[in-house]
Amino acid sequence: MADEVKVEKQEDDWMTKKWRPMMAMMYMICCLCDFALFPVMFTIVQFWEVQAANDAFRQWVPITLQGGGLFHVAMGAVLGVSAYGRTQEKLGGASGAATTVATPTLSTATPVITAPAPVVATPAPTFSAPAPVSTFAAAPSAGFGGKLAPPPAPQPEL
Repeated sequence: MADEVKVEKQEDDWMTKKWRPMMAMMYMICCLCDFALFPVMFTIVQFWEVQAANDAFRQWVPITLQGGGLFHVAMGAVLGVSAYGRTQEKLGGASGAATTVATPTLSTATPVITAPAPVVATPAPTFSAPAPVSTFAAAPSAGFGGKLAPPPAPQPEL
């Protein structure tokens, strides 16, 4: 009877399983080439030039930083979201069922606002301690970070 209930799981395509590591490897190869391999090769190739204007070396400009580095921003978003999605898949268990997050529903109904409960005023406690006396001639001013600033220096009359 157990043999009859057994359902074969359809094998996923290799691209479906391996696209995350392949994206990470592609990004790593792009960064290694653009920031390590190509600058070295560009400098070596300049030694082979026989033009008269070869006395000043040019510097390699990374291709992936063109356009404000949008390539790195996009790859960071893709890899970050995919890593989060894979984490959710793993937390879902071995069955591969991803955990579902409740999404808020939109409604056109007017919200009902209830009046707050009445507040009963209590008299403020009285203290018998004397009020503190300030030794500053002027009121202290607030400095950086909300701390009290030192009193202003006396200025001569003009």
